[in-house]
Amino acid sequence: MEISLLMSPQEQSKLSQEVTTFNRALNDGKGAGKPALDKNDFLKILITQLSHQDDKAFIAQMAQFSSLEQMTNMNDNLNKVATLVAKSQAVSLLGNAVELDEGGRTVTGVVDAVTSGDLPQLLVNGQYYDYSQVQKVKTAAAAAAAAAPAGQVSDGADAAEPDQVQSSDPAEPGRTSKE
Repeated sequence: MEISLLMSPQEQSKLSQEVTTFNRALNDGKGAGKPALDKNDFLKILITQLSHQDDKAFIAQMAQFSSLEQMTNMNDNLNKVATLVAKSQAVSLLGNAVELDEGGRTVTGVVDAVTSGDLPQLLVNGQYYDYSQVQKVKTAAAAAAAAAPAGQVSDGADAAEPDQVQSSDPAEPGRTSKE
């Protein structure tokens, strides 16, 4: 016996129509965009249920729900802290060179501006990127030194040839010798 896992276009259309009809039946009588039950609805149901229990079970469940409420509030506060940390880290990148991942290609440049908000964005090379795309951060000085041609020092001082060593004798400060 062979089972086909593919649906014909007619079967797909029929299934789609049935799903749409089913979803409409489920959503009848509910406000658009409002979840089925919110926190207040839950608390009303909980109070009704708890009023029909014995005192020990009631106290135990109230303690559990109090703990749950505290954990929910703590989670909200931790999310706020995480958002503030992300904003702070994004602002600290101003003036630094960054490498960003943009869909598999690497973009390198200096951060010129940072937007505020829950999801900070960085202005690099005239385009905004999401903070989460940052892969590597370098100070502007380190980036300039890395970009300098080989054998040159970024501060403008002349470098010795690679096989020469600067003299450490104070009487001959400019003399170089071959090793």
